[in-house]
Amino acid sequence: MRSERARHNKIIFSGTVGAGKSTAINALSDIPTVSTEAVASDDTARLKRTTTVAMDYGVLNLPGGEKVMLYGTPGQERFSFMWDILSEGGIGLILLINNANTAPLKDLEGYLAAFKQFISGTAVAIGITHMDRAPEPGLDAYRSHLIALGITPLPAVFRADARKREDVAMLVKALLYTLNPGLSDA
Repeated sequence: MRSERARHNKIIFSGTVGAGKSTAINALSDIPTVSTEAVASDDTARLKRTTTVAMDYGVLNLPGGEKVMLYGTPGQERFSFMWDILSEGGIGLILLINNANTAPLKDLEGYLAAFKQFISGTAVAIGITHMDRAPEPGLDAYRSHLIALGITPLPAVFRADARKREDVAMLVKALLYTLNPGLSDA
């Protein structure tokens, strides 16, 4: 029988400010989420009223008693010290990129570099948000950029609406299938 600790998996959600990390965790969590939102006081205030300053936390209950702990990082680089702290013990990364940002491909590059060590020992699935407001660059541009960066194996890249549970669940499934291709669809 596996220990209780082994029955809990930890997935990290990270990405740009306003990409929907807190929203995604809220959409997927089976418990009321814990968040550390504060009134934005810097350039972030132009994008949104509040921002995560430490973490978001939720739980996804799976059949058979398995649990997936969902941890969201702050998007602002000044809180990047939390990225390593929250990633410890994680099994993978869901990276959300706000396509409506000025340079989303550069954002992707920056987050992949920041999480390079973590990703090298786990896996990543990438969700592109706000494509309804900014359809370009498209998913093919992201895939081409990942290839140009030499990222292998090529991670899953999806259009995602962080408000929709099924979109966020798709990202989690893609991550889990990358980690264990033999998983059955639950």
